[in-house]
Amino acid sequence: MPDRVYLDWNATTPLRREAREAMVAAWELAGNPSSVHAEGRQARRLVEEARAAITAAVGASARDVVVFTSGGTEANALALMPGLRRESGVPVPRLLVTAVEHASVLAGGRFPADAISVVGVTRSGLLDLNRLRAMLADGPPALVSVMLANNETGAVQPVMEAAGIVHGAGGLLHVDAIQALGKIPFDINVLNADLLTLSAHKIGGPKGVGAVVMAEGLLGLEPVLRGGGQEHGRRAGTENVAGIAGFGAAAEAAMAALEGDARRLKGLRDRLEEGLRQTPGLVVFSGDAPRLPNTTLFTVPGLKAETAVIGFDLAGVAVSSGSACSSGKVQPSHVLEAMGFGPELAQGAVRLSLGWSTTPADVDRTLEAWRRLANTLLKRSDETLLERF
Repeated sequence: MPDRVYLDWNATTPLRREAREAMVAAWELAGNPSSVHAEGRQARRLVEEARAAITAAVGASARDVVVFTSGGTEANALALMPGLRRESGVPVPRLLVTAVEHASVLAGGRFPADAISVVGVTRSGLLDLNRLRAMLADGPPALVSVMLANNETGAVQPVMEAAGIVHGAGGLLHVDAIQALGKIPFDINVLNADLLTLSAHKIGGPKGVGAVVMAEGLLGLEPVLRGGGQEHGRRAGTENVAGIAGFGAAAEAAMAALEGDARRLKGLRDRLEEGLRQTPGLVVFSGDAPRLPNTTLFTVPGLKAETAVIGFDLAGVAVSSGSACSSGKVQPSHVLEAMGFGPELAQGAVRLSLGWSTTPADVDRTLEAWRRLANTLLKRSDETLLERF
């Protein structure tokens, strides 16, 4: 669509040129990566080159294991499994997740419902480390899932501090790094994570490809899909060679541009928030916490997210109300409710997320659209507005 501004990069990103070229090259190959003939070896080489790119992007070693999946949701479902253990540890029988996790983590993977507990967060949206410590002390060792960066607020969690607490209690740590990859630098070893999950379409790769990174020495991860021995026996089915190649190429491009993009996007985000704050009563969530450089979640008391998103769309600006994983439904944010905000604010949150092609002109146009919307939305009833739209 011409003459539109796209500010929903946390939902998905455009396909990078590098990823598209890698995918086209892969589509031209005939071989199955499990075949031993020359054509099969060509396909296998593309898969392994992408695996090496993902390994490098997260600071893993050659001894760590990267398992490709159909996306971030499957990656989380594969990672969250009872019975995981270290060589010198005991199997974990329970799961602790923070209250602001993605829906695919809150679902608990393969843990039974009665083995899953939720750890609260602060008003800033950060994991309550004292609560985590207390919950780990009150029971057997646990697998703990903490997202590195929240998809709605952009808040960056204290993962390293959590890792020390979790491992000190004999547990394991899973980190959902899907929103963080390509936006902030991180290293699986510095984070001290046992498992880490990723998704291609958040960094300019294709939709439908994800990965689990397993730190060396982790045992007990059984496949969700059984059949062939693909992906080190942990994910049956012929690999999506083109998608995986696109993921690897996108990862290399994202990491090469990370430092410059982060600096530029933070400047644009700060400019955006400075303009938004001209609206009386406007709240920027997690504004006092470490955040992704590209993400702003805001509201004004009385605002309805559905109305605001429609208004922005009619003005040529694509934004969202938060997570894009609810079949297009606009619902009160579970993240904001967990942070202690009531329905008046939780139902009106609007997320603006920027990306590598966002320009100062895009920010200015978005602010102009918001000024026009605010003058209308905050003076009229939502019923009247929806009838107009």
